[in-house]
Amino acid sequence: MKTGDLRRSDLLRGRALPDELLLGLPKTDLHCHLDGSLRLATFMELGRAAGMEMPDGEDAVRAKYFPDERECLVHEFLAHFDHTVSLLQTEENLKRVAGELVEDFHAEGVWYLEVRFCPLKHTEQGLTPDQAIAAVQSGLQEAAARAGMTTGIILTGIRTIEPEHSLELARLAVDWKGRGVVGFDLAGAEEDYPPKRHLEAFYHVMNNNQNVTIHAGEGFGPESIHQALHRCGANRIGHGTRLEEDGDLMAYVADNRVPLEVCLSSNLQSCVVSSLSEHPFRYYLREGLRVTLNTDNTLFARTSPVRELRLAVDTFDLTLLETEHLLINGFKSAFLPEQDKREMVLKALGAFFELRNRLKLDQIGLGQIGPEVAPGAGS
Repeated sequence: MKTGDLRRSDLLRGRALPDELLLGLPKTDLHCHLDGSLRLATFMELGRAAGMEMPDGEDAVRAKYFPDERECLVHEFLAHFDHTVSLLQTEENLKRVAGELVEDFHAEGVWYLEVRFCPLKHTEQGLTPDQAIAAVQSGLQEAAARAGMTTGIILTGIRTIEPEHSLELARLAVDWKGRGVVGFDLAGAEEDYPPKRHLEAFYHVMNNNQNVTIHAGEGFGPESIHQALHRCGANRIGHGTRLEEDGDLMAYVADNRVPLEVCLSSNLQSCVVSSLSEHPFRYYLREGLRVTLNTDNTLFARTSPVRELRLAVDTFDLTLLETEHLLINGFKSAFLPEQDKREMVLKALGAFFELRNRLKLDQIGLGQIGPEVAPGAGS
């Protein structure tokens, strides 16, 4: 791609991309944990109602339950979920937080949202897993209808649970296929808990043509990604941060258009990378991988879709063209029928064009332009 083939605004980059633009750009989020993405105010309200000690002031609550120190031990970070899951044991609360999540993401320009959770963790007060799924689906569906959004549920297995429980979740993912559930996931402590322990669950979802995404290459190396792809049938990889350590596997992922669900703030918080400057995000874009940008856990990571996009644009000095390609990757990677994805991509491209014109971006000074723009990010 030659510079002469581009619009002037294509080459706007980094801080030259205004906040209004980033807010208005159509987005997806393919990696968002329900139990890590409550509104802080909702957590405080539900916590007080449940008898939890709740300090005065949001900062004090965050410091007590979700401290901003980087959690470099997996069990310390995963303990955050204990505080929120304990409050999500009723249909009312599950429906509420699901609906609020849709409202919050709609306000930040998200068109398509996939929400993941493990229904087995929401049965302490008598709910069945089916009832938990139904409550989340109801909350998502009602809020999405009001907002004009599209949503899906991913049922998440946990690496540390017994494989028969993963099989139970896999059966639920198949039973709910076509009724809101769009995929099956495996999450949790990665080291010493390989996904192949749960092969029967993965065989069940694959044999029933359900989608699979697996957390891999976050707390362990590329071997985990290799196993997720070639033993467990993953269609997407959650995080994939350490994929760069295996060039041959990375080439396979790029050539086969396997999407990576990248979550920058979360990777920094959980010490997957020591600093964002060391994150392979920019490298993956330049190598033509299908990178998507996601929030993971908005409450724990203190982020949102727009904040995550601002962080990516500023940290990696993305041009507007690269930013749009990144966002289109999300639509292309959604667990949706191909025709629906195609329609969303076309609508998003139209929205990009209209937004550039409305904000008169071709009239903004370009500042310093690098020697070339990496075109592979949106392939």
